[in-house]
Amino acid sequence: MTKKVAIIASNGGMFDAYKVFNIATAAAATEQEVAIFFTFEGLNLIHKEAHKQLPMPAGKEHFAEGFANANVPGIPELVEMAQEMGVRFIGCQMTMDVMGLGKEAFVEGIEVGGAVTFLDFANDADVTLTF
Repeated sequence: MTKKVAIIASNGGMFDAYKVFNIATAAAATEQEVAIFFTFEGLNLIHKEAHKQLPMPAGKEHFAEGFANANVPGIPELVEMAQEMGVRFIGCQMTMDVMGLGKEAFVEGIEVGGAVTFLDFANDADVTLTF
């Protein structure tokens, strides 16, 4: 039986994105089924423009050079990798409505759903994480 990993992404910074996409791609690489529910600021991680320029935490700007020197993929590359590996991206309908954003504001291939959509997936997940 395939293991399932359910991730809630509710924060929208650079470090949050690395945590979410590193865990998601690692799980997918080990043939686990993965879904990420993006809500509130977490929607920035899949917003067509915002995900290309996520904020680095104050005082942590030196990490940008470290990421580059270590050849760590950028967030747009990780988003693409995750999608190619079959990770489900679920954008929170309520948050999108509150923000006045439609599906077209986000990267291609996302699903739009509510908490129930995510809970249907997470109900029997082996691992559930929140970032």
